[in-house]
Amino acid sequence: MKELMLGNKAIARGLYEAGVCFVSSYPGTPSTEITEEVTKFDEVYTEWAPNEKVAMESAFGASLAGRRAFCAQKHVGLNVAADPLYTMSYTGVNAGFVIVVADDPGMHSSQNEQDSRHHAIAAKVPMLEPSDSAEALKFTKLAYEISEEYDTPVIIKMCTRVAHSQSPVELGEREEHKKDYVKDIAKYVMMPGNAKKRHPIVEERTKKLVQYAETSEINRVEFSSGEIGIITASSCYQYVKEVFGESASVLKLGMTNPLPVNLIKDFASKVKKLYVVEELDPIIENHVKSLGLEVSGSDILPRIDEFSPNIIAKAFGREISESLTLDDKIPPRPPVMCAGCPHRGMFHSLKKRKCTVLGDIGCYTLGAVPPLGAIEMTLCMGASIGATHGFNKILGKESEGKTVAVIGDSTFMHSGMTGLANVAYNQSNSTIIVLDNSITGMTGHQQNPLTGKNIKGDPAGQINLEALCRAMGINRVRVVDPYNLAECDAALKEELAADEVSVIISRRPCALLKNVQHKAPLRVNSEKCIGCKSCMKIGCPAISMKNGKAVVDTTQCVGCGVCGQLCPKKAFESTGN
Repeated sequence: MKELMLGNKAIARGLYEAGVCFVSSYPGTPSTEITEEVTKFDEVYTEWAPNEKVAMESAFGASLAGRRAFCAQKHVGLNVAADPLYTMSYTGVNAGFVIVVADDPGMHSSQNEQDSRHHAIAAKVPMLEPSDSAEALKFTKLAYEISEEYDTPVIIKMCTRVAHSQSPVELGEREEHKKDYVKDIAKYVMMPGNAKKRHPIVEERTKKLVQYAETSEINRVEFSSGEIGIITASSCYQYVKEVFGESASVLKLGMTNPLPVNLIKDFASKVKKLYVVEELDPIIENHVKSLGLEVSGSDILPRIDEFSPNIIAKAFGREISESLTLDDKIPPRPPVMCAGCPHRGMFHSLKKRKCTVLGDIGCYTLGAVPPLGAIEMTLCMGASIGATHGFNKILGKESEGKTVAVIGDSTFMHSGMTGLANVAYNQSNSTIIVLDNSITGMTGHQQNPLTGKNIKGDPAGQINLEALCRAMGINRVRVVDPYNLAECDAALKEELAADEVSVIISRRPCALLKNVQHKAPLRVNSEKCIGCKSCMKIGCPAISMKNGKAVVDTTQCVGCGVCGQLCPKKAFESTGN
């Protein structure tokens, strides 16, 4: 039976069919749907871990216990999980262990566009790259075979276009797999003496995997012309086929680490001109050059952003398909926090007090854009607290009374706790604001250890954030409602003036949560409104100006009342009884 599937859903189906028993992940676009889809199979235990490192370590434990295991993350998440990954290459696995990393060329939802193939090369583990949903399912099952045959974790690299595009997939049946755990200190205890003996095993394994890459069906030659030969992989394969059709021969690589040698040399010998088409870094191209072959690619193609058929056609001097256009110019639609977003009130208070705000990863990063313009730095998950600590240690009294860190509840559990421990231990006078919207918002409302629910929405262990902060040595911990601007203003004034570390928990559930009950929308009494635009300072998409007066889009308004607190004439009124 065939079904039209997203690439991510196909990965999930592959996990089910491969007999996977344990899945632990941290949500990150474009990888999130894999774990959400596999959760629908009751045969598979799934969980959201606090971060990617914990997810990978937990999945490794399940593999060690003898059950096929899996974890998924986006490219920057693999940075967090790199510590266990690199040593896991030395230990090998028991039952099969597969890791998905989803890269984001073009940075649709990311702070960089790194190339995760570097991790596979440095960790010396095999990497597969599907180019459509059918291959996503097929490669997932194959990855477990490779993992167990060669005693190695296997990485599958997805990208935004493969993860979020649809193509037909042939469904199969689930096959159960089970291995016994056998105590083996020399294999699994990576003290220096044991690790030194494991490294030669890794190098020998790589040699065997190169031989596998030479003959595996996932590395295939599609020969049609001796004029041009193109080596490519992943979504670039689809673009190459669309642009060249049968006018160029293609070596389509499904395994991008380790790369074959003889297969590439043989392909190159049959074409007059050899090219590599790959997004971001010239990894395949450099490998081809190391074989002494003349090749082009990075000299004509960009090394930034994601490719498209038109980009490739232009680079090769081929005719570019005419694109459909609209006669009317479409106005830009920059991202904005939702109507009723609980973060908006706190950011308004921060801007009002002219605070230096060091931010973090989440939808609250939009606090950096006008009209709020509050956040001045965003680096990576958890960095806001560590950066604020260093900032205040250097500038001292010059910054302590006006510099804050803002971090979401899920991000705090991911990697903010260690930053707070550092602040408490090394005693910088820092103010930390945890923007607690009771969910992992940016990636689509996933649960976290503070919500009291597991990945299926069932009751789970719940961490008390206030108690946790106090246990870490923070004496000043207070909770405020960000819909109450006076309360936010007072809390900021008092905590910034304090001569010790403090934590402000800005707590109000995400306005988009299904269980949140909103008040009736507001309307503007046009007779009271003087057109001062004070209400526009918070950047709520439900408020606009028309004929010099503020108006409210009642289809968006959730009745939070923040705008009404800014209006000097009290022109905002409820539409309810």
